[in-house]
Amino acid sequence: MLQRMMYYAYQAQDDLIDPFRVFAQSALDVIENSWLRKSGIPFLGNVSAAYELMTRARLTHHRPPYRIDKVKVGNREVAVTEEVTYSTPFGSLLRFRKDIDIAQPKVLVVAPLSGHFATLLRNTVQVLLADNDVFITDWHNARDVPLSAGEFGMEGYISHVIDFMEKLGPRSHIVAVCQPCVQALAATAIMSEDNNPATPASLTLMAGPIDTRLNPTKVNHLATTKPIEWFEKNLIALVPGRFKGGGRLVYPGFMQLTAFMSMNLDRHVKAHVELYNSLAAGEMEKAQQTKTFYDEYFAVLDLTAEFYIETVKLVFQDYALAKGELQYKGRTVNPKAIRRTTLLTVEGERDDICSVGQTLAAHDLCSSLKPFRKRHHLQPGVGHYGVFSGKKWENQIYPLVRNAILSSE
Repeated sequence: MLQRMMYYAYQAQDDLIDPFRVFAQSALDVIENSWLRKSGIPFLGNVSAAYELMTRARLTHHRPPYRIDKVKVGNREVAVTEEVTYSTPFGSLLRFRKDIDIAQPKVLVVAPLSGHFATLLRNTVQVLLADNDVFITDWHNARDVPLSAGEFGMEGYISHVIDFMEKLGPRSHIVAVCQPCVQALAATAIMSEDNNPATPASLTLMAGPIDTRLNPTKVNHLATTKPIEWFEKNLIALVPGRFKGGGRLVYPGFMQLTAFMSMNLDRHVKAHVELYNSLAAGEMEKAQQTKTFYDEYFAVLDLTAEFYIETVKLVFQDYALAKGELQYKGRTVNPKAIRRTTLLTVEGERDDICSVGQTLAAHDLCSSLKPFRKRHHLQPGVGHYGVFSGKKWENQIYPLVRNAILSSE
């Protein structure tokens, strides 16, 4: 029970530090908005940089903006407007509506529930938008979902994917990134078996843990070296009563962020040292790039306890989908039922979260698909995030995704 109170301890610590951040921001405002900035006082840049880093020493728990206001379609730039087309307590179907008259393929980007908001896929969406009518699973922070909304586990996630695809309608497409490749494949199998008219015409799985028995990573090792009871006892916390979801059991986003950062701690320390040096030297453009990244990275989202525990057990310990044992509402998920959906899998050569082979495993599971409906791509020189973000995603991977979508139209 004491471990369940760690959210209270985290919140109390954050509240305790907050006055120091307020002081640092006030001091920074004085420096920036007075004669001091142009005074030439030695070490003023260092002091200002220190204050700014102090103001940034916090996590946020609200979704950052997508900041996608326009996109180039053909030879012209068009306005982009966010539009919630359907919503549940746990997530919204968000459309990036473009000011154009031509019809484009409808694509649902299925975002991970892994401690960050769906805005982490901003670049994924930006690239897709030029040629597609893009929607995304915009998941809500579990600490803001009241207990009256009920539970949200693996079945709930799969149901949301099915419901969202039904809202998009026939001949739509799925692009799933990372963790929810399992749920996206399961949803496609269920819909195929039911002859659902909204079954995706194409399914792109990017860096997802379809079969984590293959080339296990540090993430896989952590999940398999401890019993599921350890995760329930040590990583699940109670949301404080001051929030809408007070009393809900969650896997806190700050815990997941800590786990991610510990895997590459030296890199994050180095990035903040470089940020300090850039701020002190007045290299604001360089500093802004780092600040933008960490503004996103430090925006954390809590997962419902049931979703986190079921994901660890079913995906990383039991390998339920890969072994043909995953259940959905009392029935076994059967990827062999997928017959008319084009399948594209993408992996990164240097991915240390979802390693080579784990996503490719989907091809063996979807054994009823004809060879011309299957394609796999291993992207050289990228890690996990490079599969769906950055220049190689835009210039080398996305053309393959676009072709998979167009060939299925």
